[in-house]
Amino acid sequence: MEEFFQFEADFVESLRCVPMQVRLKLDTCGVKLKLPQWNKFNQDDRQILVDTPCTTEPEIADYRDLLHQMVLQRTGNTATDLAIDPHPDWENVTTIPESVQEKSQAVGVVLSPAQWSGLTPLRRFALIKLSRSGHENHNFLPALKEFQLV
Repeated sequence: MEEFFQFEADFVESLRCVPMQVRLKLDTCGVKLKLPQWNKFNQDDRQILVDTPCTTEPEIADYRDLLHQMVLQRTGNTATDLAIDPHPDWENVTTIPESVQEKSQAVGVVLSPAQWSGLTPLRRFALIKLSRSGHENHNFLPALKEFQLV
């Protein structure tokens, strides 16, 4: 099921950046995909990565294999595998990660456990990624607003 966020709107049509739903799948299957590798993929490749499910154990294994094959075909290099967290923070509905709490407070928002647990795993994943240091921090407040947490 596709879900693109409004804060991703500037690149969703072209998929020039890796959307959150694909980033979640990358973390789920344990493959590191760098932006230069993503940029070697054509539009069909990118859409396949958006559309291909990655939730059950067989789907996760298939997605990992698909990524390895695509990276090798398009870049000539092998994809890097990462450790898969058996209990990722975005699956924990009872504990708001410290990075999300700190970033929320920095923008004047206090998230409640009820608000956190009411989010989908993809939305929790997005807030976790957006709360970490990096170039995407400017999307944290827009994400909070989009998720009706402000």
